Amino acid sequence: MTNPWNGVLTATATPFKSDLSVDYDKYAEHVAWLAANGTHGVIPNGSLGEYQVLTAEERAKMVEVAVAAAPKGFSVVPGVAAYGAAESRKWAEHAQNAGAGAVMLLPPNAYRASDDEVIAHYKEVAKVGIPIIAYNNPFDTKVDLTPKLVARIADEVPNVVAIKEFSGDVRRIWQIKKLAPRIEVIVGADDVFLELSTAGISGWIAGFPNALPKESMELYNLATSGNFKEAAPMYAALHDVFHWDSKKEFIQAIKLGMDHVGRYGGPTRLPRLPLPKHEQEQIHREMDVALAYFKNR
Repeated sequence: MTNPWNGVLTATATPFKSDLSVDYDKYAEHVAWLAANGTHGVIPNGSLGEYQVLTAEERAKMVEVAVAAAPKGFSVVPGVAAYGAAESRKWAEHAQNAGAGAVMLLPPNAYRASDDEVIAHYKEVAKVGIPIIAYNNPFDTKVDLTPKLVARIADEVPNVVAIKEFSGDVRRIWQIKKLAPRIEVIVGADDVFLELSTAGISGWIAGFPNALPKESMELYNLATSGNFKEAAPMYAALHDVFHWDSKKEFIQAIKLGMDHVGRYGGPTRLPRLPLPKHEQEQIHREMDVALAYFKNR
């Protein structure tokens, strides 16, 4: 890929042992496995990685382990979200020093920031000099990077090169392309992938490649080459599973999907508890449907 933020980047889950300490060996093996299965890179310390409940030491080591495990040409793009710009800048500096090619940055998530405060936040982190993927997740941050605000970011913060769009509004890609044409649009939610891909995308920051990397890559390659005739039924088979990526239980669901296919998903840290039994059973059924599609073609 031409840029480290292009292609399929898996927002990786953090593997916790039974005592809830981080299993760095499993994480290194998972990064190498994702690379071997054709994906283009990983994002440690994103929302799926439970960055909010990692210690500073754990968070730093996740990036260092990912960089060490990544083969040549495989991107590592750490999430650098934090309560304030000073801490996010620190994590961006750490990512750059560790060898990452770009970072992913939420707007301020301590309170509902104004547009001017959002711009100031991105400008502060941009001082590091590393390319930034802005991350729009209005559900978690209560700050919405609207197309008009993305246009301001594009004009005022040259280091912001792309946006991970997680609003779920598939109309926004057209507005972003019109108002901020230099900002590359990256799909941010698995269950709107095909809809956004029809408008032209630069990548997909995805959750379910943690469990289904080959299947996700096949879908990505079909859609980005314009072969929607084959992509559509594949997407339909995956969509019930993908929809979990847009629910608040997405971390538990994706880790359970990993367990389902023989990968190690493992537990989550508090405040997240295991899913109720009926939801676990639903995910297993939906995973079976998705896997059966690829087996029976």
